Amino acid sequence: MARTAGAGSTVRRSWRSWSHLERPRRSRRSGSSAWPGPRPTVGGPVGAGAAGPAATVRRGKGGPGLPGGPVRGGAGQGRSRVAAGLRRLLWLVVLSVSGGVQRRGRLPRGGCVVVANHSSHADTPALLAALDAGHTPAIGAAADYWFGSPRRSRICRVFAAGFPVRRTGGGMTDLLGRVDELRAGRAIVLFPEGTRGRDGELGSFHRGALTLAERAGVPVVPVGITGTDRLLPKHGKLRPALIRVRIGTPLPPGAAPEQARAAVEALRADSDTGPVRDSTLRRRVAAVAVGRWGLPLAFTWAVAEALSWPLMPELLLAVVCAAAPRRAFTLSLAALAGSLVGGLLALHLAAHGVRMPAPLTTDRMRAEVRHELSVESTSAVRHQPWNGIPFKVYAAEAGRAGVPATAWLAESAQARGSRTLTVGLAFGAFGAVARRFRRHYPVYLALLGCGFATGLSLIVAGWR
Repeated sequence: MARTAGAGSTVRRSWRSWSHLERPRRSRRSGSSAWPGPRPTVGGPVGAGAAGPAATVRRGKGGPGLPGGPVRGGAGQGRSRVAAGLRRLLWLVVLSVSGGVQRRGRLPRGGCVVVANHSSHADTPALLAALDAGHTPAIGAAADYWFGSPRRSRICRVFAAGFPVRRTGGGMTDLLGRVDELRAGRAIVLFPEGTRGRDGELGSFHRGALTLAERAGVPVVPVGITGTDRLLPKHGKLRPALIRVRIGTPLPPGAAPEQARAAVEALRADSDTGPVRDSTLRRRVAAVAVGRWGLPLAFTWAVAEALSWPLMPELLLAVVCAAAPRRAFTLSLAALAGSLVGGLLALHLAAHGVRMPAPLTTDRMRAEVRHELSVESTSAVRHQPWNGIPFKVYAAEAGRAGVPATAWLAESAQARGSRTLTVGLAFGAFGAVARRFRRHYPVYLALLGCGFATGLSLIVAGWR
């Protein structure tokens, strides 16, 4: 079993870790797939094959307020739902950044056992993000690893709502220990395949989940998941992908494992509707941004704006970073470098008496900058990101005031860097979160243009 680096691990390592909450290891002695606890035969007794030694489990406190702990009435149940809501919000945010998650259907009222296909380490976060917090969903976790130490137990309970299930004997007893929670309205999530599928194939289902639901008198709800195998393929690398979770109707009482498998397969096929619809314009903008002209364009635009061009580089970043989020940082760095180079050039030209055209600037702007320079010297440029006065006005007036180029560069790097990098990364994050809406990129550009034109006109009018 892979080990995690703790709560501070990267998102990818977190997904790899959480997937082991529901994936039992293969027994070396018997060679059988170890669905949590013994695997009773169809129609046989629940405890069949449970003669193996039970693993020692260190029990956590499991109090009413502990995420993943027992569901109880009153304040304890309320705290459990709050914890489930926070956990759901966490994974919604993480998955939104990596491509988004869509859900169709809802769980029935009351407790239920959720059975889903398993093809990726990202399946657990996808379900925790998709299932409503009112059911306080919990996932069976390998007791010998995740509950072998207080630290791992705490991580498992908090981030994956895990509960211990022994893998070397007594696992079915552990599952049946959740009967009261199911009757209290909780959703217990299990992956009946017992391990991740290969090449998109759905494996055979074991009976444990169905037996648990029958004993608790709650329905079995099939769920189909798609997109997780594209987001994080088995033995592959993390890459952006939209995840779809399709929640079906409860299975009829007494359903066999084959019926559960068929229902999940149908839901998976129904939810796999192909890639996210995209805009041709966005694809073309992204191609430029990631191509050989992307960085030179950002650099040249920023140089021109520092000299005379009226449109600030942040506007370009809003266009290209939203279209190509993964290039947001490098494009922002290129724009920052262009601003600094252009600022030094503008300062040098102004110091030698050259006056560059400065459209959409006013005499009041220049007077304000001259006053700031006389009082604060090079530190005056720190006001530029927030007062609406273009950077070219500061650079030109600094040249006329004889400000040293080295000191100007240092102050400009701090002032321009804070704004340029923040804007670029913010629009890159927006582009990643809004990935599912890429087909509306032209609408985004229209709104961006209108907002920029309105804001610019208000700023110029305010400085007249």
